[in-house]
Amino acid sequence: MNNLVNKSEMLEKLRNDILSFQGYRAPIDGQRTDFGLGPIEAAFPNHTFPTGAVHEFISDSEEGSAATSGFMATLLGTLMRKGGFCLWISINRTIFPPGLAFFGVEPHRIIFVDLKKEQDLLWAIEESLKCKAVAAVVGEIKEITLTESRRLQLAVEQSRVTGLIHRANPRSMNTLASVSKWRITHIPSQLEDGMPGVGHPRWNVKLMKVRNGEPGEWDVEWSGKFSHIKKAVPAQENKDLLQTG
Repeated sequence: MNNLVNKSEMLEKLRNDILSFQGYRAPIDGQRTDFGLGPIEAAFPNHTFPTGAVHEFISDSEEGSAATSGFMATLLGTLMRKGGFCLWISINRTIFPPGLAFFGVEPHRIIFVDLKKEQDLLWAIEESLKCKAVAAVVGEIKEITLTESRRLQLAVEQSRVTGLIHRANPRSMNTLASVSKWRITHIPSQLEDGMPGVGHPRWNVKLMKVRNGEPGEWDVEWSGKFSHIKKAVPAQENKDLLQTG
């Protein structure tokens, strides 16, 4: 019996060591950060959204870019919950800082770095990720190679800063050394009966790649916290289920 316990402990330690080499670190008991993502977090190793790692986001339209910025802002709200600042690095910034408050982010704690030359983006993002004084870095950059992304991953492994890389309309969907790849798209919101307005933002969240995890797709709504939307069964499919059930 003791041999089985020892073997199980050795395998668990080996698994955590491998994950650490790949950019993950198992959360210390009592220090796990809950992002409120529910089933989405279950897709990651240890059922935990990886911090101190680089995450890649892809968008291919203005609507998709806005949805991606909103989703990333919800992550920043959690990452900055215990203090700290975020650097948001981009060219031609379109984000509206006061609007970040809706996603749980205090706008004055975001330092926007607006660059004029695209060739300066990678250097600024890499140097920012090395800074242990910040909680997170958002980098908006279209093109980045696998080798360049490895430099970003090496930087966060030392600093433990979380990097969110947003690639809007990239020329190619090349592989990066990120722990995950996401695509966030807008889906129609829904108003409560008798209520005016446009409703809370809703997104289709597609986790296209996750290292040592399970990719998946979910529909979510943000109303100060995440809630998952059950997809309706098409009428014909529902009829077939009733007939065969």
